[in-house]
Amino acid sequence: MFFDFAHWQARLDELRATHHVPGASLAVLAGGTLHELVSGVLNRRTGVEVTPASVFQVGSITKIHTATLIMQLAASGALELDAKVKDVMPEFATADPEATRTITIRQLLSHTSGLACDFTYDTGRGDDCLARYVEAIKHVPLDSPPGTFSYCSVGYSVLGRLIEVLTGQTWDAALKDRLCDPLGLASTVTLPEDVLRFRAAIGHLGEPGHEPEPVPMWNPLPRSSGPYGGVLCATASDIARLARMHLDGGTAPDGTRVLTTEAVAAMQKREVSTPDRWTFSSDWWGLGWALYDWNGIPGFGHDGATVGQYGYLRVVPESGVILVLLMNGGGASQLCSALFRELLDELAGVKMRPDFGPAQQLPGVDIAPFIGTYKREGVITTITRRAGKPHLMYEFVDGMKGFSPPLEVDLVPVSETAFAAPGNGRFNENWLPVAFSTLPDGRKCVYIGLRVALKIA
Repeated sequence: MFFDFAHWQARLDELRATHHVPGASLAVLAGGTLHELVSGVLNRRTGVEVTPASVFQVGSITKIHTATLIMQLAASGALELDAKVKDVMPEFATADPEATRTITIRQLLSHTSGLACDFTYDTGRGDDCLARYVEAIKHVPLDSPPGTFSYCSVGYSVLGRLIEVLTGQTWDAALKDRLCDPLGLASTVTLPEDVLRFRAAIGHLGEPGHEPEPVPMWNPLPRSSGPYGGVLCATASDIARLARMHLDGGTAPDGTRVLTTEAVAAMQKREVSTPDRWTFSSDWWGLGWALYDWNGIPGFGHDGATVGQYGYLRVVPESGVILVLLMNGGGASQLCSALFRELLDELAGVKMRPDFGPAQQLPGVDIAPFIGTYKREGVITTITRRAGKPHLMYEFVDGMKGFSPPLEVDLVPVSETAFAAPGNGRFNENWLPVAFSTLPDGRKCVYIGLRVALKIA
């Protein structure tokens, strides 16, 4: 498969400038060859240029690393995916005693545990940080009943602690010994003292359409956030090598068996769907992976973000194409959408669906059934009618209070149950999906950012 390196380098440079992205690193596997392209700077203040060896914070793409480690343990017989978490890790508990008894490892992997998503809690830098984090979540209310899809970072920190309990290693050490070393991922690290060995990107934030500025902290997220995506740094090529192992049925390029073929297939098997098909542009979810159906062409991948850093991963198995794009601010999602749309079309014949947003002819929708107050841990969403238009107030409360100013915008209907909120740079520079649904037990809910919030008033 011919890859026109000069063309794609020029296109990356052009799109990076257009969307005010300070720096970008792109890895493309096509025709069995890994191509590495870079553009821009790691930090606008220092002017240090991006190289293929530069590391970025990859955010929630880390969930694939954690899920892979869990699947290794399952394949070895160390755990059963449908086992109750409480049976494997007796100290596990939630604010709901019945949920504590019933939540399974499979539910943690597939985001159907009902656990809160965004409980960011600093338990220190010690090797006991995940044990202390699991202790801390005992009093955190669930966002939804177990069995309900709701994107869940907390569940992946619980999985990280499960890995520690079963291996006797820290999550960081298990990641290195059981995944990074066998795959040769020499530029995948989790601790700041290891990141110092590399040219590392810093995040940038700013108003849409303007050059962003470096954030005041390299990474404010605690070590306990590691298994769900708060601390891992990697090159784009390392992420591509991890994905290639999944593409190749669980083997490393040298033939080392890292994961069984059966475990690889299980991760890519549909587990659950979600009313929000736009935040990740995905159709379903497997065990860790977001799953795609591009007009009959299947794929899998994941997105990630920290403070001003963004990562995107897409895999097309039938054509053997892998795309990884890591960036450090600006209009990252717009750059990714434009570049991946062109790359997937040329290299894999994939036609991505249009970006989410209002239709040219807006549907007439009765907002009355959706008016009310919705709550999940740390966030209250209020839907009202203002000047005849549906209006959203999204504010952080309780332990998340002060995390960011409230988002207050009018909503634009997209379908009978989905609305678009205009992005403002802090949450999303594109249109933000707001999808209303009903749980099997009849309770009303809203999905924003793939997270469910139940109607309370």
